[in-house]
Amino acid sequence: MRVLAVVGSPEPGGKSAAAAASVLVGARRQGADTELVELAGRDYNDEVQAAVERADGIVFAAPVYRARAASPLKTFLDRLPRGMWGESNAPLRGKACAIVLTGATLHHFLALDELRGVLASFFAAQVLSPGLYMHSEAFTEAKELSPEWSDLAAAHGAALVDLAKAVRDSKALSGLRPLA
Repeated sequence: MRVLAVVGSPEPGGKSAAAAASVLVGARRQGADTELVELAGRDYNDEVQAAVERADGIVFAAPVYRARAASPLKTFLDRLPRGMWGESNAPLRGKACAIVLTGATLHHFLALDELRGVLASFFAAQVLSPGLYMHSEAFTEAKELSPEWSDLAAAHGAALVDLAKAVRDSKALSGLRPLA
């Protein structure tokens, strides 16, 4: 079982990366091999897409700016093939995904819904609900998660592994595709 975290923050090593790393802790406790990739300063490349293809579960993490996930994650998803209209592969189709968004206040937690819709409807991924939105009070001054939030993130990592196993073992779940 492989779980990949893709961090779509414009800056490396921030709160979104810390939150994604905590989700991976829970996945490792369930026996998964994990990897974290930060998109900051990186052009879209085949290496990241290949890592998504190899993964059984993917954590998408990003800060929220103006009620949407930051542009590096959106740009990555805009360029990721879906297996439609002549595309030869669909790295997210039938994969288990989790969402971790970070922001300054609680006001932007509904950004989870937009990203969930893109992953589920546009890519035909199976998205773990409810998703995580971590506002500034979830972090210490050192940009680490408080114990309560760290435990919650790890629980999502464990749940993602369970979801990935269920999706992998179900021809019906893993065989769904985007409608258009």
